[in-house]
Amino acid sequence: MSTRDTGSHVGTNHITRVRDGTERFSICALGLVCLLCAPGSTEAQSTATRGAARAALAGHSATTPNTTSARKEHAMTQTLETPASAAPAAGENDVRPFRVNIPEKEIAELRRRIAATRWPTRELVADRSQGVQLETLKALVSYWGTEYDWRKAEARLNAYPQFVTKIDGVDIHFIHVKSRHPNAMPLIMTHGWPGSVMELLTVIDPLTNPTAHGGSAQDAFDVVLPSLPGYGFSGEPSEVGWDSGRIALAWAQLMERLGYTNYVAQGGDVGATVTDAMGRQAPKGLRAIHVNLLAGATGIADRLPAKSDEERAAHKALATFKASGFGYFLEQSTRPQTIGYSLLDSPAGLAAWLLDHDTDSYYKISRAFAGGAPAGSLTREAIVDNITLYWLTGTGAAAARWYWELGQFLASPAAAMAPPPVKVPVGFTTFPGEIWAAPRSWVETVYPGLTYYNAVDRGGHFAAWEEPALFASEMRAAFKQVR
Repeated sequence: MSTRDTGSHVGTNHITRVRDGTERFSICALGLVCLLCAPGSTEAQSTATRGAARAALAGHSATTPNTTSARKEHAMTQTLETPASAAPAAGENDVRPFRVNIPEKEIAELRRRIAATRWPTRELVADRSQGVQLETLKALVSYWGTEYDWRKAEARLNAYPQFVTKIDGVDIHFIHVKSRHPNAMPLIMTHGWPGSVMELLTVIDPLTNPTAHGGSAQDAFDVVLPSLPGYGFSGEPSEVGWDSGRIALAWAQLMERLGYTNYVAQGGDVGATVTDAMGRQAPKGLRAIHVNLLAGATGIADRLPAKSDEERAAHKALATFKASGFGYFLEQSTRPQTIGYSLLDSPAGLAAWLLDHDTDSYYKISRAFAGGAPAGSLTREAIVDNITLYWLTGTGAAAARWYWELGQFLASPAAAMAPPPVKVPVGFTTFPGEIWAAPRSWVETVYPGLTYYNAVDRGGHFAAWEEPALFASEMRAAFKQVR
């Protein structure tokens, strides 16, 4: 059962956000469990955020939808505008309708830069051990520059209700789709790096409209998909400290602001760390969480079982990640600004950096371009939708900086402190192509109160993107007990 806000959302006449490249922060892939709540490290921030949440349900009034332009390439400014006749300026806690409308000149400039790509020589090995392979990237860039149509992606985004609201000083963009079925369970889902809300679009209908996808009306969810701070059309923080714990506090405030008094949360990749933090903070109204990446495994490998074949295979995968899959992680946790210059200047460089994440997803993406055989919903168009969103919003550098936040945390005394326990039911799904496919024994080590576990037969790191039907069925099963 849920309580939903039936009031209209609030808009504003004109808001300008200047994207200062020196202070842009975001959340991305793999964090240790101990960092999620950062005990004692963000107490003032947590208090301020909770205080703002108590005032979150201020008066609402009708408005006209906003339209966003792309970032101006050099000044990096993004403006949201409505006609002069729109409603008066909104209050700090208002929720404003939002639409995407990228100026054609930005798309033309992207194509110009794609055409001007300078290519290195071919890698000297037959696999990806030296990085993204030349054949794959040339095929992607060729498609991007000659066949790809951003307007289709824009239309897909605008087909869903989108909004922006300010939380803890940052504009948060989110998609909010309510089910037509009564008593739908509110679900907030968090994407990660190198993803965006684009990777979750294909699960919206199976979750909100289950009767059209093999489920029953009782399986329905209301879906909230926020863009992480510094990602996509969300604003960027003007200070350090936006780690998973702080974002978790913001998500709880968002759900309260939307009028939800009972809800569940889900996340993979960095979304798993944010969702884990929500479970440990246990804000009022959170009923349960589900994650599909055991992010904490990197910090407690010596305490994870290694008796069964499945456990030994997971240890081997974790060791491989640390030995040869850690390049992007190391660069972004130590020098995110350095790689950021290339990510905002070269479309091909941005694409290569976003592709070079994990072996399973890399080869699936590579086959979509160089082999003509996409894996599930990982099509050429879907992959380039995500890359283009990074480019047009200028968020390549921003999406690298959470790793730096992680590095700073791990060097602090707080890193040695045990996190508080998760205080709500936990569900977990293991997808076989994940960076390390966590066996049940591992999950129970991190989450002793595990209430749902399933190991499925297909899917990888971008599970919702790759296998939306299977992913949606897992959400129905995992959260059934708390409906």
